[in-house]
Amino acid sequence: MSGPAKRVVDVAFKAGKNIDWEGMAKLLVSDEARREFSGLRRAFDEVNSQLQTKFSQEPEPIDWEYYRKGIGPRLVDMYKEAYESIEIPKFVDTVTPQYKPKFEALYVELKEAEEKSWKESERLEKEIAEVQELKKNISTMTADEYFAKHPELKKKFDDEIRNDQWGY
Repeated sequence: MSGPAKRVVDVAFKAGKNIDWEGMAKLLVSDEARREFSGLRRAFDEVNSQLQTKFSQEPEPIDWEYYRKGIGPRLVDMYKEAYESIEIPKFVDTVTPQYKPKFEALYVELKEAEEKSWKESERLEKEIAEVQELKKNISTMTADEYFAKHPELKKKFDDEIRNDQWGY
């Protein structure tokens, strides 16, 4: 296998090993997302498998002597000369340098969104705990105890009463 093709296969193989498919699958919420993710994983595995099998194999060398005996040396030498004169162009990656900064920017954006999401999740968990505590104690709680925990509501109600706004 030529150098660039081998590198592409190696990079794809390493990338496949570094993907945490189970970790990503745990983050999915809806059935539709799970189906889409499953399709993505199947497609990735297919492409990776093809890269590993088709493009990683070296072609078998041609046995020119075998053909010389059966066909004749002049015709075989002509084909051998034509075969050896073929130059396979080397792959030059012009796409990756273009998109790599964009992907890196998206990665930074993703990390920021993930951090925001974790903070919001923590805030919501605290709020849920407060609501559950309130639900547990609401039947025995007095208005003064409630307003002690929520002084902004006491101020709002006092302002409404003071201004003769009774909510209707």
